[in-house]
Amino acid sequence: MDTPVDDARLDISRRRLLGTVGAAGATGLLIGAAGGVGFASTEDGGGSGTGSGGSSALTSVGSTEVMFHGKHQAGITTPLQSRGHLVAFDLAPGAGRKEAAALLRRWSATAKALMAGKPSTGDTGVALDAGPSSLTVTFGFGRTFFDRTGLTARRPGQLDPLPAFSSDALDPKRSEGDLWVQIGADDALVAFHALRALQKDADGAARVRWQMNGFNRSAGATARPMTARNLMGQVDGTNNPKRTDADFDRRIFVPQSPETGSGGSQGSQGFQEWMAGGSYAVVRRIRMLLDDWERLSLDKQEKVIGRRKADGAPLTGGSETTPLDLDKRGPDGGTVIPDNAHARISAPEQNGGAAMLRRPFSFHDGIAADGTPDAGLLFVCWQADPLRGFVPVQRKLDRGDALSPFVRHEASGLFAVPGGAAEGEYVGQRLLES
Repeated sequence: MDTPVDDARLDISRRRLLGTVGAAGATGLLIGAAGGVGFASTEDGGGSGTGSGGSSALTSVGSTEVMFHGKHQAGITTPLQSRGHLVAFDLAPGAGRKEAAALLRRWSATAKALMAGKPSTGDTGVALDAGPSSLTVTFGFGRTFFDRTGLTARRPGQLDPLPAFSSDALDPKRSEGDLWVQIGADDALVAFHALRALQKDADGAARVRWQMNGFNRSAGATARPMTARNLMGQVDGTNNPKRTDADFDRRIFVPQSPETGSGGSQGSQGFQEWMAGGSYAVVRRIRMLLDDWERLSLDKQEKVIGRRKADGAPLTGGSETTPLDLDKRGPDGGTVIPDNAHARISAPEQNGGAAMLRRPFSFHDGIAADGTPDAGLLFVCWQADPLRGFVPVQRKLDRGDALSPFVRHEASGLFAVPGGAAEGEYVGQRLLES
């Protein structure tokens, strides 16, 4: 398992109680694209749908603990979990910086206890039998948080509003928010338990703006670690940035100082010290128009994506991890991977090397009013600067991705996620008490 290291300490995943758990990467969803918002793609930095359970026996799934304290918050490079909740909160009327600090202090204490498999204050007992189950809790701040806490001068330029895209059909009631919480676990009760505890902690200080619930393949469901499939049936998780990449940290995490910024995007004028070690999360609820997609023949589906459905390999041949041969032509003289294929348009070499770590969940919220499945992707991507990660890739996709007719972006959010809390600190303390 690839794990980020903070000096001598492991930042994520140590084993407890029942031995080791098989490695599986932290997945993304969609189709081997290097940066596609329609789908995330990962290799070891993200692509196994088996979660942290990998090939291990199911009895060991609950024993895996992710550390709360560290250089980065958990839930960014942590192997993708089986269950997830994304929740945005707005501060209550009259609540400001003092109330926000007290809330983050309570949230951090609760997250630390639950991630260690211990009960929280006023525990309901829902997850008493489960163990940590790879629980992670990640906290972020939306653009409006800084206005409501009198911290506008500390708001990073990277939180400027995202541009509009032609595929957007955004519901403002399910978008943005003052505060954002991501919860992930390999057990549904453990994830729900954390959700309830954090919602109770927020009483009087903040209220839920929106909540979205997601899932991935269950930990231990496959005999060996395998890349997941998304709800369109495509192998999803091949080309995410990997922890072994020399420039991984530069692309995904805010540097410790402006001198070590990523190509100037975190230069001295835009650098906020409290964000050192943090990252920016773009969150999109992307509905998949599954009825329309499933009417396509297998051949047409593969040409839309640019990869074989059976194994995720490029249409130009090889295995799932074989690089795309974007110049290869077929007998008819046309490119084997169509010019508007999702994998081609979102490839890093087609986008000036733009990269982001995609780490989404699938969702299914029943049947919509029009009788179609309300299902798709809770897209979450991480980057040091969304203007150099998400935005250029999505603009490229917006101009002609063959997948666009089969997806609809229904909600959106952008959040500044500070670095991890040191021992004795709470998340966000460097901002709220500076």
